[in-house]
This record gives sequence, C-alpha cells and structure tokens, in this order.
Amino acid sequence: MNTIISLRLFLVLGIMIFSLPSLGQQKYQKILELSYENGPMISNGKEWADEIRDLVSYRGADIRLGWRKTSNNFYNKLYRYPTFGIGFSTALPYYPEIGRPQGFYGFGEFPFSSKNLDKRLYLAYFAQLGLGFNLNPYDSLDNPLNQYIGSELNAYIHFGFKANYRLNQDFELFSTIGLKHYSNGATKRPNAGINLAPIALGVRYNIDKISPESLRSIDYPELEKRGYWNFALYLGSKNYEVGDPSYFRGGFGVNYLWDASYKYRIGLGLDYFIAPGFESRYPGRIGTFSNQSSLAIVGSWEWKLNDRLYMPIGLGAYLHYNSENQESWFYERIGVRYKMNEHLFGGLQIKAHKAKADFFEFTIGYTIPGKIQKVVGN
Repeated sequence: MNTIISLRLFLVLGIMIFSLPSLGQQKYQKILELSYENGPMISNGKEWADEIRDLVSYRGADIRLGWRKTSNNFYNKLYRYPTFGIGFSTALPYYPEIGRPQGFYGFGEFPFSSKNLDKRLYLAYFAQLGLGFNLNPYDSLDNPLNQYIGSELNAYIHFGFKANYRLNQDFELFSTIGLKHYSNGATKRPNAGINLAPIALGVRYNIDKISPESLRSIDYPELEKRGYWNFALYLGSKNYEVGDPSYFRGGFGVNYLWDASYKYRIGLGLDYFIAPGFESRYPGRIGTFSNQSSLAIVGSWEWKLNDRLYMPIGLGAYLHYNSENQESWFYERIGVRYKMNEHLFGGLQIKAHKAKADFFEFTIGYTIPGKIQKVVGN
C-alpha cells in the first residue's frame, strides 16, 4: 500500500514540476540554493512523545534547484514573479527513534510584495510537497517508542516564511522558518505524524542574471468571473488500528464554485464518503449502507496559482457520519490539483478530522464552466 501512496505522491510532484511551461516559451532565472537547518521536534504532549522529543535535536540540510518566472505575463506579475522547482531535504544525523528523515519534493516560493522586488531585502512564503522516506517506523519489538509514524514512506510537507538578502547579482543570503511534517495519511498506523520546526540559514546562487528592475509591477486586466460545477471522485485507503489491514476509503463530491477574485474561487457543495470493511473491523456486527457511508456539506476555497495549477481547501460538516469509521462532526481538506484541459483535472488532497488524517484523496474530476461575466480590474 505504501508503494501506491508513493506513486501518487510522485504523480502530484511531477504535475507540480511539469506544470511549468516549456523553457522555450517562458523566460526563467535558474537558481541554486543550499541551506543548513536546526530546530526542535514538536511533541503531541503524550509521555512517549515527550521522551522522543528530548532525544531528537533536529539538524538537517536542504538543496534546491528552481526556476523563477520572469516573463511579464499576468500570473507571473500577480504572484510577484514566483519561483518553482525541485529539492531534497535530509536530516544529518541518524536518530534511532525516527531514522534519518529525508524528502524529495516540488516547491513554490512567492514574494510578499512587488514593491520590494528591486530591494536588497525582500520577504516571501513557500510551500514544499513531496515524498518522505528513510524513516524508522513503529515496531512493537524493535522500535516500540516511536508511535509518531508507522511507515517508512510518507508524504513530506513543509510550509514557512523566508527572508532574502541580495549581496549582488550572483549571490543572496536567506533564512527560513516553518513547519516540516511527515505523515502517511493514516494508511498505516500509528500516524500521529512527525513535526519539526527548523530555522534555516542558506545561500542562493543565481545561475542566470537578471536586473531586479525588469520585474515590473502588475497592471490588472479585466477579471473574467464565472461559475463552475466540479465533479470529483476520491480514491484512497485507511488503516484504522495498529496491526490491522488497510481498507479502501473513497467518495464522490459535487461543488459549485465562483471566481471571487484573480486568485481565489469560493463555493459550496456535497461530499459522499464510503468506508467498506465494517464487518471485518467489527466481527459479529452487520455492515449496512448507513454505517459504511457518510454525507456532508462542504465549503470550498480554491487558490489559483496559475491558469492550470491550484490548491483546494475545504471545511465540511457532516449531515450523517459514523464514529466507528473514526469520523467526527466536521473535517478539513487541503491539497493540490492540476487542470489537464478545460474540463479534466487530477490531484491529491489530505482529508482530516480535527487535524488528524482520515485518508489521502487521490482525485480525478470533471469541470463544467459557466458563462463568463467580465468585471473591470482595479
């Protein structure tokens, strides 16, 4: 099952990387970054977690190759000439309790303000998503203390903030702070997730040289507002108890979304979920449609990173749910999706209850766009 998860994550990582237009069609500034990071492991407050936290003083290194978009098109200007690319993160020492966490990922970095692009100091935020590996998972005999993670292969996620200081056209210094997370999305328990809060110091080499003054501020075109019907199929798996097998977990969603701005869509819809295997999980009880199904109303928000790549975020409240399927009355969703054309899309999200993973949703879907209404931009 972890092989399936890893393939899904590599698929999404590939989408993130190859969603960049070809180098022949766009202008790019290639960059290379190297950083050293140090920070604490975050405990969940339990006694065994505090013991691991006290044993692990995280130290790591990170290397990234990126392409900063410098063409003066709308989305490049809107996001203040972002950088996309690939990277590799690794802990430097080996920790007997958690292993040597490593991650191969795709990333995006977005400056906060276009006014500071030609300044020596500028601030940005970033997101990294990929495959985490080389962890030492829970084992009842060999590693009983580590109840953070139950698998060697996991999702790797890192969000944070970055300060850049330009020395000259060739080199920049930077520092980052954020949260680094390893999780398998409850495909194999235990799965409290490993959370690290490193602070990094690094150096950036600009392989291609550009003049910061060439990154001009944005001129807003007319905003094309329209509605969209989204139909999505969710596929995944879930492990309910340590030592038990994993079971299929899936569902179907229908959402209506509306362009709220140049960057965001908002909407409302319904999600239906199925959790088969009830009789195997609860011997002696009968599995029915009711106790293996759930229905929810969900508020949706989509962050448009460009004309094809976007992040879906949702908050759902169940109209019907089952505590036997480890559901509470509400859930959260965040992920990444890619539009293959005007109608088809695919992606990966994580669905969670009270910030605890329910399952990874490998998603395929179909969009029916409505009529365009043009509104003059600011």
